[in-house]
Amino acid sequence: MPISARGTRLPYRSLVVAALAALMTVTLSPAGAFGAPDARGPGESTPVHSYEDAIRESVWVDTGLDGDGNGRTDRVAVDIIRPREAARQGRSIPVIMDPSPYYSCCGRGNERQRKTYDADGRPAQFPLYYDNYFVPRGYGYIAVDLTGTSRSDGCIDVGGASDVQSAKAVVDWLNGRADGYTSRTGTVRASAAWSNGETGMIGKSYDGTVANAVAATGVEGLKTIVSIGAISTWYDYYFAKGAPLYGTGPDWLSYHVNSPAARQRCQGVQQRLIDGAPRTGDLTPLWAERDYVPDAAKVTASVFAVHGTQDLNVRAKHLGQWWDALAAHGVERKLWLSQTGHVDPFDFRRAHWVSTLHRWFDHYLMGHDNGIDDEPMADVEHAPDRWTTDSSWPPRGTAPVELRPGNGARPGAGTLSTIPALPGASETFTDDPALSEADWAGRIHRPTGAQAGFISRPLTRDLRISGSGTVRVTATPSTSSAHLSAVLVDLGPDTIRDYADVGEGITTLSRRTCWGPSGSGDSSCYKETRARTKAVDYTVFSRGWADLGNHASDAEGRALTPGRAYTITLDLHAADQVIPAGHRLALIIAGTDRGLIDPPASTPTLTLDLSRTSARLPVVGGLPALLGATAGAGVPVAADAAARPLRGVDGPRAARPLPGGDGPRRGGGR
Repeated sequence: MPISARGTRLPYRSLVVAALAALMTVTLSPAGAFGAPDARGPGESTPVHSYEDAIRESVWVDTGLDGDGNGRTDRVAVDIIRPREAARQGRSIPVIMDPSPYYSCCGRGNERQRKTYDADGRPAQFPLYYDNYFVPRGYGYIAVDLTGTSRSDGCIDVGGASDVQSAKAVVDWLNGRADGYTSRTGTVRASAAWSNGETGMIGKSYDGTVANAVAATGVEGLKTIVSIGAISTWYDYYFAKGAPLYGTGPDWLSYHVNSPAARQRCQGVQQRLIDGAPRTGDLTPLWAERDYVPDAAKVTASVFAVHGTQDLNVRAKHLGQWWDALAAHGVERKLWLSQTGHVDPFDFRRAHWVSTLHRWFDHYLMGHDNGIDDEPMADVEHAPDRWTTDSSWPPRGTAPVELRPGNGARPGAGTLSTIPALPGASETFTDDPALSEADWAGRIHRPTGAQAGFISRPLTRDLRISGSGTVRVTATPSTSSAHLSAVLVDLGPDTIRDYADVGEGITTLSRRTCWGPSGSGDSSCYKETRARTKAVDYTVFSRGWADLGNHASDAEGRALTPGRAYTITLDLHAADQVIPAGHRLALIIAGTDRGLIDPPASTPTLTLDLSRTSARLPVVGGLPALLGATAGAGVPVAADAAARPLRGVDGPRAARPLPGGDGPRRGGGR
């Protein structure tokens, strides 16, 4: 059980949480009594090792690459903490590793912790709780500075070969296949004989992205990864089918996280990032190198993925396409989907998360037969702090269903059903870059001239949409450039996590709980959180964007011919939404989504051909479920609803964080 910073036990109603008491109590056993954590078979690792006496050391691992072009291969700084008792007994142990570019520049976690060192240069503070919790249980813990950051050589290259090799080389070193040294420039070798080579990688956002990338190399010795809010292809972090999602490219991020010395020596890498990632949104070789999805077939590690369905930093499309690729190749996997934005599960479901993570690592790194691999695959949050489980995800019986927009009684407020529109049916809107998806959804019942909304009948039973969908649009622009947005909306009153708030669905409290023992300069105690909620009249639960100029190719955009019709498919982000009986499902098609994509060079008016426009959505139960939920007479929209804007979240934040969520927020270029 977590204990408070004052030492008093905190009350919990859940029996599951209460069962953590034995896990959270740190009992130091006499020498010779610590074989249990490495025992194979049923059971769990227990905290029998001294955290205060643990070995703390730094090793520099040779990556074999010369990213900064100085004629010497780059070494990455690897800060290690491991049980001293295991070393005395000559016992080898598994390793949990978090590679990150943020240990110096920006910090990790909700409290933005950075690494610190004692007077002799030994690691003093390891950010986050992984070391406090797992080292007493017989694990080694490693925090790796990616190349170009903190105390490492080389240059950060934003998901490229240098980033990936930074962490892969450490896995190789742990397995005796790479060289490590006791200093950054010295020649004294450092051995990893204390490790049994079995490695698990964990991390949020950039850190988790590196875990995805290393797993996609198929490196031997990597047994599992836990990727939280992670990127699966860097192109989709910066663009959506040619539509730019940020006002900057990867060169800004590289410059920001590189150490001051690296900023001077890495100007060549910076220029290559600029040249290789043009703001046209074209798919270049640079982006192909940073796409890990095609290499899902190489993944031999198990994958535990965590993502917020309302993550507007690393959007849920990253999770959806990675998950589908892993499934296609039979990779063993587990999933948590929350209603939060870019938030770590330690900060939205803490006790259950630590317990689950403990059992996950025990199974895949220590071989304990604790049954976690036989439990339901997916945990999904459908309301704040209300979770359900599914044996697979998307749930069995999910099938794509095609929904068709049609004209309604008022322009811009049409119908959504399975019935195709008649030839010639159309809707017209003019792109307004000042409006966001929140503006569109809040005015869906009123013609605005800036969007086309399509609304289903009120549902007669609950309808669940689970997975990744698409929207196929045929549109005629009035200018030579146009961006498109498509969003799915649950129209009806609800209480949701306020994902657009600065906490992205959580509020940080002053009270702390402790997760393992603390040491000199490294506390295991962290501020508690609670769900930050908001009463709404609608919920935008999936979205997708594209540059209409990419109609002919995902790889290259073209100028449009005004007055000519073009067809393009927008990829919707992965979602899991239960739309309750009495609510309506809505599809909105519009132009620039303020705060999420950049506007085009012109201000187009677009005419949608409704007979050639459709949404293909993953419905649990397929077409029968949809028809069952939409059967019955339509109910007219209440007059007051049509007259007033609906309440939702306040729209996307204008300034977004780095892909890690723990650094400074930004809006423009550097």
